[in-house]
Amino acid sequence: MKAVRFHQYGDADALRVEDVERPTPGTGQVVVQVAGTSFNPVDATIRAGYLEQVFPVTLPFTPGIDLAGTVAALGEGVTRFELGDRVVGLLPMTTDGASAEYVAAPTEVLAAAPTTVPLADTAALPVTGLTAWQALFEHADVQPGQRILVHGGGGAVGGYAVQLAVQAGVTVVATAGPRNTDRVRGYGAEVPGRGIDGVTGQFDAVLNFAPVPPEDMAALADLVRDGGVLVTTTTPGPQDNPRGVRSSSVFVRPDTEQLAALVDRVDAGRLHVHVADRVGLDDLSAVHARNDAGTLTGRTVITL
Repeated sequence: MKAVRFHQYGDADALRVEDVERPTPGTGQVVVQVAGTSFNPVDATIRAGYLEQVFPVTLPFTPGIDLAGTVAALGEGVTRFELGDRVVGLLPMTTDGASAEYVAAPTEVLAAAPTTVPLADTAALPVTGLTAWQALFEHADVQPGQRILVHGGGGAVGGYAVQLAVQAGVTVVATAGPRNTDRVRGYGAEVPGRGIDGVTGQFDAVLNFAPVPPEDMAALADLVRDGGVLVTTTTPGPQDNPRGVRSSSVFVRPDTEQLAALVDRVDAGRLHVHVADRVGLDDLSAVHARNDAGTLTGRTVITL
């Protein structure tokens, strides 16, 4: 089978498409024929070796933690799935990923895939959808009637966060660039502009999904009401705020119940899966290079 691998840490040129042996499922695993995966910045960070101590991988390594595909083989003890089932999931960071024609996956990270969108496109859901869910309902503990700011509402995580928050009865203000403004407003958010300069008032929670230098995190914290929370997936927020503003960093984890709830919303037409670009396996190195250069925008799905 074809798989993208890197044999040593390095830049995007370290990625190469190779012929490798098709995996076999272990106990509690299934082998999935991959329809799609999607690029996540953490894929590039692991490839570059920056997270070697946090997420040690065995080289050569195949990236791609988002998975969408069809069950092709069952391991011992598997009862949740049958051959031919369509699944999505968030794979472990340190095992070979889904940038391949087939991948072995533990069943506890998989859920039934949505049926109302193309299977490959559903690879744009697990990591970003779960990050948005956990940021909103675990870290920020948002409640109906609250007012929140989503900084980076036009991005992959921010778009899901806006939709989920609006549907939870929350008033949402979101920042977004011109390319995404209409889409984010369509989700039900007020969009004053790309940055926070036009944002007024204070918020029960501020969720930051945009790359922000450390010195600017204080400005985001200033937008949080006394005793509120600043949640971020990028630069950590300030600690020991004199107004009691709590800072919380999100590190996404697999959760099949949450993922199934996201899938239900997609199939009910309540959660839009936005894909900015679709490329083939041969183009994954170029996607990594665009990310490294800061020119990659939106969610890119790698289709097989």
